[in-house]
Amino acid sequence: MPLGEHLRELRKRLLLATAGLVVGTIGGWFLYEPIFQLLQEPVAQLAAEQDIDASLNFSTIASSFDVQLRVAAFLGVLASSPWWMYQLWAFLAPGLTTKERRSAVAFLVTGVPLFAGGVAMAWIALPNTFFLLTQFIPEGTQSSLFIDATVYLKFVVQFLLIFGFAFLLPMVLVALNLLGLVKGITWLKGWRWAVIIIFVLAALATPTADPVTFVLMSLPIVALYFLAVGVSMLNDRRRAKKAAIEDAELNAALREDGSTGSSPAGSAATTGSSDTDDS
Repeated sequence: MPLGEHLRELRKRLLLATAGLVVGTIGGWFLYEPIFQLLQEPVAQLAAEQDIDASLNFSTIASSFDVQLRVAAFLGVLASSPWWMYQLWAFLAPGLTTKERRSAVAFLVTGVPLFAGGVAMAWIALPNTFFLLTQFIPEGTQSSLFIDATVYLKFVVQFLLIFGFAFLLPMVLVALNLLGLVKGITWLKGWRWAVIIIFVLAALATPTADPVTFVLMSLPIVALYFLAVGVSMLNDRRRAKKAAIEDAELNAALREDGSTGSSPAGSAATTGSSDTDDS
């Protein structure tokens, strides 16, 4: 395909993806109220259970508009993700081979549930994390907790996305193995360092400093790490078996060619000796 046609196709896909994002954002704008009520549920629970004057605070004149716009955009990205991912796929697919298309579809089918699982895990851990971080506020009517709504929204979004992307780590391990860059046994030999690195990165990545959050984040990733090791080792075994079959077929072909090539020479030698005897 000529370069100009590529650029026109890219512009078309970008416009369609942007249109999907705008439509999703408009839908998110109208869903702002129930979603925001859901997001601030941990704050309401804290106020009810700890007898603390806790609430979200819109500290500037434009902050309410800013928060609603951010929530709508976030919902728009999530809601329109199938659409803009399809546009990305439609642009890349013509340049891929059949095998690459199958691999891309397999990674997409695997990655979406993993990312959704990470976000769901974060959503489950969010209330406990929030309670843990705010449990040191003295109880009583003299204690208040006014959280800036923008800061709180940023905290929640980061919390959800970090868990989501962290759950995609096994896909990276399997992809490196499928590309032939790292063998499964290498991942298995380095499991101790991998567990340490996962815990350290989880501690650095989580927006909170409490140990419960990064442990909740680390344990599922460690389990997924060993799952990725198992998949990689199965792929190595399949690849080794295929290579052994190909080597056996190649050796058989070489032996057959060798035997076929020696027969005329043997016949010629036999013919030559008979001629000598006749003379």
